[in-house]
Amino acid sequence: MNGDDRDCEPVFKKSKWGTNRYTYNPDNPIGLALIIGSVVLAVVVLGTLDHGGGRPEPGPTHPTPSYTFTPAP
Repeated sequence: MNGDDRDCEPVFKKSKWGTNRYTYNPDNPIGLALIIGSVVLAVVVLGTLDHGGGRPEPGPTHPTPSYTFTPAP
């Protein structure tokens, strides 16, 4: 099978599990890129969720200053 035959493959093909769903076709270069991209995206999203989603760590809390009202003379 040479590169020209791979370009004729469809990007999506019917699932072999007997359902009417379509899956990415790894025999097509675009389908293979979609498979790899999906896995990379899932790893990045799960890694971001594991580390708090980019939220900063809570810092030290400072007491709020208390102000007293003194009327002007």
